[in-house]
Amino acid sequence: MLQLVGHFLEEACVNPTFIINHPEIMSPLAKWHRSKQSMTERFELFVNKHELCNAYTELNDPVVQRQRFAEQLKDRQSGDDEAMALDETFCMALEYGLPPTGGWGLGIDRLTMMLTDSQNIKEVLLFPAMKPQDEPSSVQPPAQPSTQVTMAASMLFKAE
Repeated sequence: MLQLVGHFLEEACVNPTFIINHPEIMSPLAKWHRSKQSMTERFELFVNKHELCNAYTELNDPVVQRQRFAEQLKDRQSGDDEAMALDETFCMALEYGLPPTGGWGLGIDRLTMMLTDSQNIKEVLLFPAMKPQDEPSSVQPPAQPSTQVTMAASMLFKAE
């Protein structure tokens, strides 16, 4: 389903476009839609064929969250690398209660892609360690810290 969305929808989103009401299967952490069955309260903002922002109302029901994680685990075991793993610690934390909440994330790397007209996110990654080894990096690694800096940092962390 994600491949279909990527091929048919994202490619058409040149002007700023909001894709709303995602299916539950695509949004394991998002709360179900209040009036549309099997959908979630989620949107994504696309500009120039790039996703800039992802937002949703947080799922705060631990029982439903466990069910969603179990479904994702099946997908993961079937070879879906993007499917989420079961996070029991997160589900236990939800049992203590999470008030209604939501949020959005704007990827700086994705914004940089749009501003530089890059076609691959790897072209704009800030940290070269995250780039594939076979691609030369234009960013030089940081110089080794001086002995004094290393000793000061060591003393700071020991003091805590």
